[in-house]
Amino acid sequence: MNTTPQGSAPTTPQQMVPLCSVFRRFLRSRSLKYTAERADVLQAIIEHDDLFEAEELLLNMRSRGHRVSKATIYRTLRLLQEAGIITQALFDAKQAHFQLIYGREPRDSMLCMRTGKAIDFQSKELAELRDRICHELGWTPVGHRFQIYALAPEDETEDKTEADES
Repeated sequence: MNTTPQGSAPTTPQQMVPLCSVFRRFLRSRSLKYTAERADVLQAIIEHDDLFEAEELLLNMRSRGHRVSKATIYRTLRLLQEAGIITQALFDAKQAHFQLIYGREPRDSMLCMRTGKAIDFQSKELAELRDRICHELGWTPVGHRFQIYALAPEDETEDKTEADES
């Protein structure tokens, strides 16, 4: 298992075309339209290229001159999730974070429950397990998200030090 932080290659304009096509097909299957507003939201997510919050996306788009409503952002995020283009990654209890996953290597993470410290890691074994389960059930794997909630070792040391001082 590789425990070094993994970087995913930024999405290029050439990759935007397949994402647009994937999203268009998904919307068509739901009898929905691929609107300019939905295209703008998708483009803003691609350009952000990291974890983001819905409110952060809204403010970013408005600051760049896009006329987009909060309702459009939230509806589009839900549709992008259903299409398998983004996923919701809850890293704190206050706000949901999202990330682009389509066409990317999985971003598995471990989160310290005390400090909120998160580290990304990559596990070939997890990807193989995902693929095997999907194939056994007749599904086609396109990505995954795996989060481990734990206590970082340095936190345990700090707790022991604090207990000793009491």
